[in-house]
Amino acid sequence: MAEGGFVRLPDGSVVVALALPRPGAPGRAVRVLVHAANRSRALTRLRNLGLRSVYLRGNGAPPTPDEISAVLHHPEGVVWRPAPCHATEGWHPMAHLLRGRPTAA
Repeated sequence: MAEGGFVRLPDGSVVVALALPRPGAPGRAVRVLVHAANRSRALTRLRNLGLRSVYLRGNGAPPTPDEISAVLHHPEGVVWRPAPCHATEGWHPMAHLLRGRPTAA
């Protein structure tokens, strides 16, 4: 994908940030953050949610400290917001992004 990166946390887990096309809205992007045990598990979590073509190549846009804090404080460990975002835009749970899409069987 276009922009993405990761940060390894002191406990060994990672926070992965990716810019993805918004489902159902061509031409619009979202910034997705995932907290997981490792990079491959983070990508697997997104694929299991129905975002099939998710890849992380390089570390050009790692998550900022504010983004890390946002995903660590979310109970599901997966959040998103529109990209580029406004300073007042908050983070949303993945269910809001995927609402109305058919779930993978």
